[in-house]
Amino acid sequence: MLFVTYAQAAASLAYIRQITRVTCQLADSTHPDEHKLAAYRYHIPGMLSLPLKTTQQKREWETILHIAQQNGFPPAMIHKLRHQIEHKTKHISPPDRKKKKWETFTYISPQITKITNLFRNTNIRITYKCHNTVANRIKPPRDHTPPHNKWGICQLTCNTCNLLYVGQTSRSLSIRYKEHIHYIRSNNPQSAYALHILQNRHEYCPMNNTMTLLKHINNQSLLLPYEQYHIQSLHHNRKFIPEQSPGDTNPLFQAVINP
Repeated sequence: MLFVTYAQAAASLAYIRQITRVTCQLADSTHPDEHKLAAYRYHIPGMLSLPLKTTQQKREWETILHIAQQNGFPPAMIHKLRHQIEHKTKHISPPDRKKKKWETFTYISPQITKITNLFRNTNIRITYKCHNTVANRIKPPRDHTPPHNKWGICQLTCNTCNLLYVGQTSRSLSIRYKEHIHYIRSNNPQSAYALHILQNRHEYCPMNNTMTLLKHINNQSLLLPYEQYHIQSLHHNRKFIPEQSPGDTNPLFQAVINP
């Protein structure tokens, strides 16, 4: 709340905030820093732009730091944010006449910034959206289809060496599993998984213990990129069967996979 007082024909401003009890730390949430620091990007410029007395501005700054600390943010991060805002206010750059294009990325983990940083010196501005929202957490699931009746990116496990095979399918997982087992039983290594089982004399388990749905995909044009991402991820972690080729290295995938 902004409190205005009048004394001797002069007005003075001050912030009055109600103290609330913090039950969770915002800094630990799985959201981009741009979202988590939005409140401080609002409060700090307000503190700097309003004609507050020195004592009032100091009190407001201490309040902002206290709120940040209660939410799990280190003071150094808030001090750095204030320095950036002050620097930007003093050094106003001329307006950029080039029209910027905005692109939206789904924020899954902090690793996504390794991809978005590639567009830093381009004419493309990046914004984020999150699926980890309260609405998505509390609403009941709409899809009650069993995983083995879905399609997308699947994973098969060798029961002997525990190495993994990744494949894509536009049909249900149960149908694709039966095809792999048919190749094995007919001694016909048409898939890399069947080749691995046959030439190493390894064992496989029933479908519930062998096959896993990694990603349900409705758009068939996304099957190949998601398959390549999971293949390169397993290959990087050395959990991949040698009979399946990892394909060409994708720099975008490697930016996410490598820590």
